[in-house]
Amino acid sequence: MKIVRIPLVIVLVVLAGRTFHANAQTETNLYSFVGPPTDGAEPHSGLVQGSDGSFYGTAYYGGTNGDLPGGAGTVFRISPSGNYTNLYFFGGYPNDGENPSAGLVQGSDGNFYGTTLGGGTTNFISYEGVYGYGTVFRISPGGTETTLYSFVGFPDGFGPSSGLVQGSDGNFYGTTEYGGAYGEGCCSGYGTVFRISASGSYTSLYSFGSHPSDGEYPSAGLVQGSDGNFYGTTSGTAGPSIDGGTVFRISPSGTETTLYALCGQIIYDCPNGMNPEGGLVQGSDGSFYGTTKNGGTNSYGTVFKITAVGTLTTLYTFSDGEDPTAGLLQGSDGSFYGTTPYGGTNGSGNVFRISPSGTYTSLYSFGGYYGDGNTPYAVLVQGSDGDFYGTTLYGGTNGIGNVFKLDVGLGPCGSASISPTNAVFGTAGGSNSVSVTASNICSWTAGSEDSFITITSGTNGTGNGTVYYSVAANTSTTPLTGTVFIADQVFTVTQAGLPCSASPTSTSANFGAAGGSSNVVVTANGTNCTWTASSNDSFITITSGSSGSGNGTAHYKVAANTSSNQQVGTMTIAGETFTVTESGTTSSSGSCSYALSPTSVTLTEKGGKKTVSVKTKGTDCDWTASTTNTWITITSGSSGTGSGKVEFSVPGNTNTTALSGAITIAGETYTVNQDAGGCTFKLSPKDGKLKAAGGTFTIKATPNLGDCEWTATTTNSFITITSGTSGTGKGSVTYTVPANTTTNVLTGTISVAGQAFTVTQSGVK
Repeated sequence: MKIVRIPLVIVLVVLAGRTFHANAQTETNLYSFVGPPTDGAEPHSGLVQGSDGSFYGTAYYGGTNGDLPGGAGTVFRISPSGNYTNLYFFGGYPNDGENPSAGLVQGSDGNFYGTTLGGGTTNFISYEGVYGYGTVFRISPGGTETTLYSFVGFPDGFGPSSGLVQGSDGNFYGTTEYGGAYGEGCCSGYGTVFRISASGSYTSLYSFGSHPSDGEYPSAGLVQGSDGNFYGTTSGTAGPSIDGGTVFRISPSGTETTLYALCGQIIYDCPNGMNPEGGLVQGSDGSFYGTTKNGGTNSYGTVFKITAVGTLTTLYTFSDGEDPTAGLLQGSDGSFYGTTPYGGTNGSGNVFRISPSGTYTSLYSFGGYYGDGNTPYAVLVQGSDGDFYGTTLYGGTNGIGNVFKLDVGLGPCGSASISPTNAVFGTAGGSNSVSVTASNICSWTAGSEDSFITITSGTNGTGNGTVYYSVAANTSTTPLTGTVFIADQVFTVTQAGLPCSASPTSTSANFGAAGGSSNVVVTANGTNCTWTASSNDSFITITSGSSGSGNGTAHYKVAANTSSNQQVGTMTIAGETFTVTESGTTSSSGSCSYALSPTSVTLTEKGGKKTVSVKTKGTDCDWTASTTNTWITITSGSSGTGSGKVEFSVPGNTNTTALSGAITIAGETYTVNQDAGGCTFKLSPKDGKLKAAGGTFTIKATPNLGDCEWTATTTNSFITITSGTSGTGKGSVTYTVPANTTTNVLTGTISVAGQAFTVTQSGVK
């Protein structure tokens, strides 16, 4: 078996009429390839819409490099409106890949992954010269390319003519059309299935040709089914009498099962078709759908459906289109869409729609070279706007292929919804998720518009899904608002900023009696953090900086002190107290002195009110009075200037020991003593002698001191205290006793202020 590469051909055929429409569909030529060295030529593969909304694809020829005049191929990006960018020109053997015949897949890391049919570090000599075995590569959306793996032929395979699929385990899976364990020489072998990680760790999972009913030459890629297995097709069959291809299933670990073998080349009119080169797609009903290039009633190929257990149904036999080499795409309306490279109204290929039950509609017939395109060779992709995008192998303005858009009236996947539509985070950030609700054939993407929001998984999906994201901590005081676009819906993230804080760098200052000016520096954790500065005393004046935002300075002035007394004042700066202490002047009569009269007092256990005289010597002598004893209360004269009086009160001493305390007045100690006390109570009446009829009764409690506390309790069930269970000073206890219906005398006790009050109730006579 020898790989035949189609050389770059510029066909100078002009067909009359550039644009042909069927069933009122609207086709737009977005871009016509120019060819080397400007850009690519003859795109063999379809497109993929990236998370940024643009489409990414490859051209088989073109660029400035390679061992053929046509170039080694390119990677490009094109917007839905046709804005085209060359991302990468392949270089070919001995290091780079060459001739990418398959499309790209965007990985969960945002990069794109694909294969080249030739190139790489290992080569063999073909009739065209040096030509490698092919590569697997990664390319960033910005165009940074990395060769992950170069095929060596045997036993790992070579000639990966199909693209990759990322499995649920994060690895990528694909096929090589040739090579493997069951072949030899430069160009033989029946193909392989392989797995490769995003970092380039390669594993050959399966080599075709191991048994008579096995398939051979898997020219199409794989699809992972809902059961976790991968499904694919081979274009041939290993048996000696049939060569129609197979449908197979392979587990992620490499266990292969042939589900269906199509009839072969000796029966060209096989009604079920032959040579399924386009691969499979799993429909919303769980079955797999695909095309065969040949066979069918008219020998132009078929559309078929096959279940996961191998039951095949032919849905349609082509008569208008010819030789469908690409697979199908299930659109947002549930129908399947595909292309044929030949046939149609003008013989240049067409786009068709077919329902899951087999109802077929030809949507658009291409017009040929130097117009809308010729030979749509690859699978379509439905964009987020609902339109279909694809490539043609030939045609376009320059006859070497184009990118087109076809509007069939489906519109965007507008039925998708997200829940919730917004989230609020604190300054610490965090993680959460958004649920996507969409029809199971609606493809969607998710992307963050702001750097503090990261999509951690679920950057794309089909049908219902979940997008996981994280929000970084906000290290500023400014609240943040960000946007994530999910399934064309807007998800808004609001994050609080750090709480504003501002504080003075010092909290006090001392001045002489002459006063003066100074300032207080304020630091804040954000430029939007506001603060104020104000004086709480008349001798301190804020001269500037009474308010600010962010870091700043409050300037103030302290007036001269004309008094011999020290004065203390405060300012409130950024919510904190700043204390200013200013010395007093020396008076003509000397410094202040103080005397108390009397200097002590002794009170009886009943307490009372007393007065202390304060005599000062000096001018403007200030003083204060305070006590740390809770049983002494200063009722007036807690401060003064010059001579004055301090009044205080002492309650009754309920303790059985004497008390001693002090009041500090003008720095002098005034001693307060109180005789021992203690609480005693008189109860009236002394006991309760009740008749059998019972009733409501009162006990009066009279203490010797007005501050004596007391309680009333009983443990007798026939006595109920209705009020006066506790009190201070004089009080009453009310209790009730129900009628005694027995002949027995009842006796009980009420404990009132620690004394036993006996209740005796007569029985019925």
